[in-house]
Amino acid sequence: MLPYTADQMYRLVADVAQYPEFLPWCAAARIRRRHPVGTIEVMEAELVISFKVFRERFGSRVTLYQDTRTIDTEYLDGPFRHMKSTWCFEDTKGGCDVSFFVDFEFKSAMLQGIIGVVFNDAMQRIVRAFERRAAQLYG
Repeated sequence: MLPYTADQMYRLVADVAQYPEFLPWCAAARIRRRHPVGTIEVMEAELVISFKVFRERFGSRVTLYQDTRTIDTEYLDGPFRHMKSTWCFEDTKGGCDVSFFVDFEFKSAMLQGIIGVVFNDAMQRIVRAFERRAAQLYG
């Protein structure tokens, strides 16, 4: 639950190009392509993630559902065997509920082992970074 509107949080997460400004470990972001498909928008994005000695570039397809304020991400290329995530934003009295789901597996067992150890902490830091960014933009 956050004290911002679902639309504000949806716009913040949908603005992938701004991620390097506030997300930990995100060294760069580039939108490869962006196009409408009916009432939704699909973008292909590329992120560079830098964590200790690990530096990887990966591409994903981000599907933006403005009407339902949902964002789905699926893996295109890079170090993962698979990766999917979903953000959902729903207005409530006094703010909005935010839900985030992510499922991934690295191609490399070594990377999977390293990330597996710090995964929960990493996800908490990322969520807090979005919360801080919302406070800067809308607080």
